[in-house]
Amino acid sequence: MFRHSIRTLVVSLCALTAASPTVPALALAAPGGGAPPAPHTAARALHAQTLGDLATAMKGMAYAHAAYSLFAAEADRAGHPDLGRLFRSTAHTELNEHLHEAAALVGMVSTNAANLRQAIDGETYEHQVMYRRFADQAREDGDLKAADLFSEIAADEGRHRDAFRTALTAVTTGRGAVPAPPEADMVPVAAGLPKVKAARTKANLDTAMHGEALAHAKYMLFAAHAKQTGNPALARLFEGTAAVESHEHLAGEAALAGLVHNTGDNLRKTITGARDGATTLYPGFAERATAVGDTAAARFFRATAANEARHAAAFQEALDQMR
Repeated sequence: MFRHSIRTLVVSLCALTAASPTVPALALAAPGGGAPPAPHTAARALHAQTLGDLATAMKGMAYAHAAYSLFAAEADRAGHPDLGRLFRSTAHTELNEHLHEAAALVGMVSTNAANLRQAIDGETYEHQVMYRRFADQAREDGDLKAADLFSEIAADEGRHRDAFRTALTAVTTGRGAVPAPPEADMVPVAAGLPKVKAARTKANLDTAMHGEALAHAKYMLFAAHAKQTGNPALARLFEGTAAVESHEHLAGEAALAGLVHNTGDNLRKTITGARDGATTLYPGFAERATAVGDTAAARFFRATAANEARHAAAFQEALDQMR
């Protein structure tokens, strides 16, 4: 859901920034399921560029969490339990520390009703537009397995949209009940080469995986807010849908894309990504945030860069020990 989710965020921001280059930073969660609290005076308006950089960061963090989790499973299968634990702990940091902090800065989580509307918009786009287009393109390119998977996921996203619509009615009117959560079909992802041939299909799989990773992360945040506001049924719906997005959709796409290689190659890929985050991506974001006075975001980007440097060093040490 990434492409539509971030596009929705940017469109919303444009409406707010028509007369100003800044938009308000919101709190992560709204108490009691009501309207979000007024921004703290220290949480000044965030510049649109900063919000865009935070959106890019969240996309990368969600994807890193998903990829590292798959790399951890491969390390376990290959008889490297210590590496499995390293991948898993780093994945936890990406999702439960880095992404959560970024989500708080941008105000990703709102009321239960607003969270549902955001989810409905994303699922509708994926059901009606994105995955149908990806399926058509994969068929044109002769990647029939990918076409079948994209079509299957499109249908799933339609069911997710309908469940969220029913939940929204229950939340806003008190009529009806929140649907039971969907059950994920766990898809194993073994190390291997891509099972698609066309460059366009590979690019679409990459877009889809980033989207599913962000959807998983977002729905888990929404689930936590639903629990905090006394709606465990809604929390279960978000959690179940998050599991489908990650363990079924993303995993199926990863298997076709050949995302997982042998553990040595997975380590090298991870080191390259972490070093880029530490030396280029996050320092650049911090510099831009500083230039427009977004000091809290700049601090976050600098801290994340430092964490990425530590991750790179830990993974490099692990790779050296394998040689």
